[in-house]
Amino acid sequence: MKRPEIRTRLPGPRAQEFIQLDTTYVSPSYTRVYPLVVDRAAGLWVQDLDGNRFLDFTAGIAVNATGHCHPRVVAAIKAQADQLLHMSGTDFYYTAQIRLAQKLASLAPGEETHRVYFGNSGAEAVEAAFKLARWHTKRELNLAFFGAFHGRTMGALSLTASKTIQKKNYNPLVPGITHIPYAYCYRCAFNLTYPECHLFCVRWVEDTLFRTTVPPEEVAAIFVEPIQGEGGYVVPPPEFHREFCAIARKYGILYVADEVQSGMGRTGKMFAMEHFGVAPDIIALAKGIASGLPLGAMMAPARIMDWEAGSHASTFGGNPLACQAALATIDLLEESLMANAGLQGERLMEGLRQLQGRFECMGDVRGKGLMVGVELVKDRERKTPAADWRSRIIRRAFEKGLLILGCGQNSIRFCPALTVSADEIDVCLSIFEECVQEAAG
Repeated sequence: MKRPEIRTRLPGPRAQEFIQLDTTYVSPSYTRVYPLVVDRAAGLWVQDLDGNRFLDFTAGIAVNATGHCHPRVVAAIKAQADQLLHMSGTDFYYTAQIRLAQKLASLAPGEETHRVYFGNSGAEAVEAAFKLARWHTKRELNLAFFGAFHGRTMGALSLTASKTIQKKNYNPLVPGITHIPYAYCYRCAFNLTYPECHLFCVRWVEDTLFRTTVPPEEVAAIFVEPIQGEGGYVVPPPEFHREFCAIARKYGILYVADEVQSGMGRTGKMFAMEHFGVAPDIIALAKGIASGLPLGAMMAPARIMDWEAGSHASTFGGNPLACQAALATIDLLEESLMANAGLQGERLMEGLRQLQGRFECMGDVRGKGLMVGVELVKDRERKTPAADWRSRIIRRAFEKGLLILGCGQNSIRFCPALTVSADEIDVCLSIFEECVQEAAG
């Protein structure tokens, strides 16, 4: 069984050299969790400049859906690079973009014919959805959720309510956005218990918010992550989205699904909303869509995507290289990787739940497919957040050759490539067990 191999003290001498250069020349706004300087990667395995080998359960923050440098994706990129690098889709036509739009439209939930807008990132996809919602409804207000992360452009940031550092010194942001509690049942904002609560968090919006504070007829859209990502990999109850979407439809409000992290097969279905039986009005996509190339997409039925030529565009959005990578990615997802995400996700969840039975600090284990989170607590009864233990575990995992990341205040996320094998799941679980034992056991 292949395992990580750490040959030097971390960071090694060559890594240290480049980290120093980074400190001098690169913006300090980036968040660096640990001193990893990547040299090359294949599948789930990453090698740094000093020859240390790591098992990657981050997938470039859920981006490398097909693993690092999948041969079929690389071949598609190389073939396109030999033929055409760029002709802006804002002013010209080219086949790769059209073919990808057709493919994505065929995958969209619901019966309506969809259209697709292309950008370069998740933030751009959300920004486009934000503008389209205003254009189509002619309304100015929007709802979003506490814990949400939608991006760092000014519109997407205005919808975000994850960490104050993301908004510090950037106010005023876009007005007219009201944040409301998500169905974070492990830490209910209303101190209730599911299912006895009867989804009070949903009913509260119509019974209280719409009656006292926000006129529903002025709300353009509700922006929601099917499963909250940055907020802690929070999975809502099965009926949450159905009931919320029903309220939205009642008042002519668009239901916008931010599938940037949860979409493209990560949860075992092409879109996470499929688990909840909801066809959103607008879908934002990015991350895993092109296996590492910059690409974002926003989809909506043709009756909603009714804006005029010139009302929104992107010079580089949907460039030929990224589109070909996306087409190859989707082929791989449909052939086997989406099913593998479901299968290996169950194995990972079962393994983590077994560890939860042994370690008091693992307060909650949750997820769908290969979007899995563990919330760390000082004690289970009080659910006291253990952010320091979380940081310690992530650092120890790195030192042992396992790459994982945090999310929320005190949670750890597991989002490996959808190519992950059972053996790689088991190696991850083995190292994680050691780290939990050392940090908080």
